[in-house]
Amino acid sequence: MSETPSPSAARTVVVAAALELFAQQGFEATSVEQIARAAGVSRSTFFRQFGGKEDVVFADHEILLADLRTWLERGHENPWVAVCEATERVFRHFASDPKVARRRYEIVRQVPALRDREIVTVFRYERLFDEYLRSALPGIDPLDAVGFAALVTALHNHVLRRLLRGTKRVPLSELQAALDGALRRYGVHPDPAPPAADDVVIAVFPRATPAAEVARRIRSSLD
Repeated sequence: MSETPSPSAARTVVVAAALELFAQQGFEATSVEQIARAAGVSRSTFFRQFGGKEDVVFADHEILLADLRTWLERGHENPWVAVCEATERVFRHFASDPKVARRRYEIVRQVPALRDREIVTVFRYERLFDEYLRSALPGIDPLDAVGFAALVTALHNHVLRRLLRGTKRVPLSELQAALDGALRRYGVHPDPAPPAADDVVIAVFPRATPAAEVARRIRSSLD
């Protein structure tokens, strides 16, 4: 007896079939009926899983955003590092199947409406990280929260584009090195550099360290 595919597995089949058709005959020329037929599902099943063709292209992002929100809400010892680890989770997902990721990228590049939606999707990651930092670090300067969220998102997208535009593997370590630099630039790296002449003397904190992070570290030490 054959097993019924799980909802996530069924969605994966539909996404793969849709991307294949989009690549072969173009996004606009592909109908929902063709996608459903290729995936072996009914038209009504397609619309239960997705709102439309655009939603198929961005299905992974919707799942990732929901998963990241849940993961961040669990609470983390160092919120700045948690944001970096969240971006690593996204990179791992797309790097696990670069062929599909590259096919999706090429389709998005060719359709203006999809490019516009991609911009909005990227901003949703940035906003998620911004909101998380403000929640996890009460009193943080909003400029520090939005600035760090934007920097981490931009670094992730830069490294991911190298993977999507090329044919070779791009290791996670490249993203991790970039994120390591972002943490040091903001003075929030868990392994701070040796004290410098211009450090603020509270304990030993670089001038770039946001006030909310100074308070978090002092509170953590007192606890």
